[in-house]
Amino acid sequence: MELRQLKYFVKTAETLNFSEAARALFVTQSTLSQQIRQLEQEMDTVLFERDSHRVQLTESGERLLPIAKRTLMDAATCMDTVNDLKKMLSGSLNIGITYTFAPILTETVIAFTKAYPAVKLNIFYKTMEELMSMLEKRELDFVLSFKPTSVHPVIESHVLFDNNLSVIVSRNHPLAEKTKATLQDILPNGIAMPSKGLQSRNEFDKLYPSAYNQLNIRMELNEVNVLLDIVRGSSLITILSEAVIHQTTGLVAIPFDVPDNIMVGCVHTERSAYRKKAAEEFIRMLQESEAVRERAIQWLE
Repeated sequence: MELRQLKYFVKTAETLNFSEAARALFVTQSTLSQQIRQLEQEMDTVLFERDSHRVQLTESGERLLPIAKRTLMDAATCMDTVNDLKKMLSGSLNIGITYTFAPILTETVIAFTKAYPAVKLNIFYKTMEELMSMLEKRELDFVLSFKPTSVHPVIESHVLFDNNLSVIVSRNHPLAEKTKATLQDILPNGIAMPSKGLQSRNEFDKLYPSAYNQLNIRMELNEVNVLLDIVRGSSLITILSEAVIHQTTGLVAIPFDVPDNIMVGCVHTERSAYRKKAAEEFIRMLQESEAVRERAIQWLE
C-alpha cells in the first residue's frame, strides 16, 4: 500500500467521480483507476461500486475513508516535522484568506518571500465557510479572516485586531465627512452590495436583518477590488470592513453607528494540527506589519 494510492482513494471518495478526481489530482483517469484497482487487490476487497450512472463507496470503502484521511494527515505532519528539525524554513505554506483581508496580507507576503525564498506560498482566496472546511481537512495551515459567525469545534481563533463594518464611499461623496453612519444615511444612495457569502454582507445582514429590501441596490458583486473601483469612480457606495481600504487612495470608510459593530480580525488554526515554523514566522511578521501592528494582540508563544 502506498500513500499515493490512499490519496487517490480519498479524492475519489470525496468526489464520487473518477474523471473529476483525476483532474483534481492532475493524473489521467486510467492512472487513477489502475491505482485504485491495485489498492483493492492488495486489500482483497472492493472499495467502490461502479456502474454507468454512478460511483459509490462500498461498506469497506466507507470504513477505510476516515482511516485513510488520518493516515495522510499523519504523513504530512511527519514531513513538516522533519523539515522543521532541519532548522530551516523550507517546503510550502498553505494560507487561506477571505477577500476583504487582501490589503492586510500584501505587506507580509512581500516581506516573507524576500526573507524566506525557499518557502513556497500557496494562497487561497475563498469564502469563510469554504476556508473553514479546507482548514478542518488540513488542506490549509491557517486562515486569515474575521471571526466566523458559526462554531467550528476543531478550529481555534486568535485575535489580531478589532475592526468595524463600514460604509465605503469616494472621497468626494457627500457622506465622506461623516464620522459615523446610520441606516438612514445610506437609504437615499445607490449601493454596490457585496454578495451573500462574503463576511461583510453576512455582518450587515446580522446587524440590519430587515434592511435589505429598503436599500437601493444597483448591483451585487463577490469581488472586493471591483467593488472598490466602482465606488471610487462613481456616486455609488458599498458596505465592507474598514480594513479593506488599507493603503488605498480616494476612498473613505465610515463605521456604522450600531451596537456590536465589531468585526474581529483573526488567525484560525486547526486545534490538533502540527504548526509549521514557517507558519509561526509568517504570523509573527503579519503581527509586526504596518497593517496590523497598532492593534495586534500577541498570542504566539
